[in-house]
Amino acid sequence: MATATTAQSQDNAVYYHKPESEELNEGFNYLIVNPEKGGIMDLWRFMVRADIGSGAKFMESSEEGVIAGEATDHRWVILVSIIFRKVLHLIGKPLEYTGYGIDFFLNFLSQNDGLFGLLRNFMVGKVVIPQRGTETFISSIGHMDGRVELYKAKNLLEQVVDWVSAEGSVVEDSGNRALMDLCIMASKLAYENAKVVQNIVRHWKMHFVDFYDCWNDFQKENSTQVFILCDKPTDANLVLISFRGTEPFDADDWSTDFDYSWYEIPKLGKVHMGFLEALGLVNRANTTTFKYHLLKKNMNPSRSNAVDDPTSPSEGTESVSSKADSEIRDHSSDSEGPVIPPEMVRKSAYYAVRKKLRSLLREHKNAKFVVTGHSLGGALAVLFPSVLVLHEENEIMQRLLGVYTFGQPRIGNMQLAKFMEAQLEHPVPKYFRVVYCNDLVPRLPCDDKSFLSKHFGVCLYYDSFYNEQFFTSWRSSSLRLKLAQPIFSIQFDSN
Repeated sequence: MATATTAQSQDNAVYYHKPESEELNEGFNYLIVNPEKGGIMDLWRFMVRADIGSGAKFMESSEEGVIAGEATDHRWVILVSIIFRKVLHLIGKPLEYTGYGIDFFLNFLSQNDGLFGLLRNFMVGKVVIPQRGTETFISSIGHMDGRVELYKAKNLLEQVVDWVSAEGSVVEDSGNRALMDLCIMASKLAYENAKVVQNIVRHWKMHFVDFYDCWNDFQKENSTQVFILCDKPTDANLVLISFRGTEPFDADDWSTDFDYSWYEIPKLGKVHMGFLEALGLVNRANTTTFKYHLLKKNMNPSRSNAVDDPTSPSEGTESVSSKADSEIRDHSSDSEGPVIPPEMVRKSAYYAVRKKLRSLLREHKNAKFVVTGHSLGGALAVLFPSVLVLHEENEIMQRLLGVYTFGQPRIGNMQLAKFMEAQLEHPVPKYFRVVYCNDLVPRLPCDDKSFLSKHFGVCLYYDSFYNEQFFTSWRSSSLRLKLAQPIFSIQFDSN
């Protein structure tokens, strides 16, 4: 069991979590903000009196000085996080039931051809009752924007293939318009159930690969959805991975966006803890599991990058379950870490997608892959290649064509931004963020002297009239000249 050690900071008692093994978490710092640990009076004293001891009751850390420093310097950001997450916890179930009701009502009307169609069906006794999870049940996101057709669909695949095959720059090539549109539609499609996704992908005349409903061990539910498609079933040129974003009536998704908790990884920087959990890496209730899954030396050191991870069998190896269980237990005993159930590993979004991606890239020798997502899905879309880099998956990363996110929150601090810029900047920009001016989510967590969370990559910013502006953090003068003209010219239809 973990013990609590007391430190004094300006006459206030500040508590931090001391791991069972100091060696196990050496170099890995973390801060967990838990709104349920403190009471209303603690929150009031922390807000009004700036009482650090009261604020510390909401926090847990690996280092003695972290809580005192965070509670003092970052007090208002932590307060906002605690208050929002407490409110979301209170309204979580009512919000969920409201979402169910709205989804049912919208599908009830649409499947009965509107109000007049409903009256007609009622008169003849043929009222259609929508069934969740079927190919005709559309999400509220899909009802708000019912478009499914791709931009210039007839020659879209040719444009994408030409661009993937081209040696030129992402900026200079004209095919990017088609790929950007495909990513927009795929990010929207990720909000639908598996049967709807499969139907739409086939409507696009592309190859549906798989749909994953992955486990978040902290939330104890399947809350991370992602699907994969190829441009064609054989000899594919493009593999696209799309993560689902923040569902409007899911309090847990919104709580993840507002979470202040972070985990600091040597060389990589501070990473948003909630996003790591959404990828299945893994559970703040046992912080040693983060280090186990994020250290390269724990990621099957005896096997090359080109070989499947513990979640997949290879020729001449043991079964999935026994192999995974054996490797996990061996590493756990070596590092005094926890024994991680292989079932949880197989359900992890990161491992499931990496396994399938590795298989697809072997099968389609000329294919490159794109990762995309909206809102929370955008954060997972850029975090996925970040962890691939951390795990030194060089062969996979060499086949990365681009990362396109829409309304994405920040995933970490400046150190993380600089680390990933070095990976996604050369030889051409590969990471593009699309931001709408009135969207709150890209402003989370706060970008100021408090959290120091930072965006990175190329930003395509649209004002309320959909005029495009371009921003980049790159300092190269030659690259600035290449990016002087608008990269994309996207027109949003009002239909």
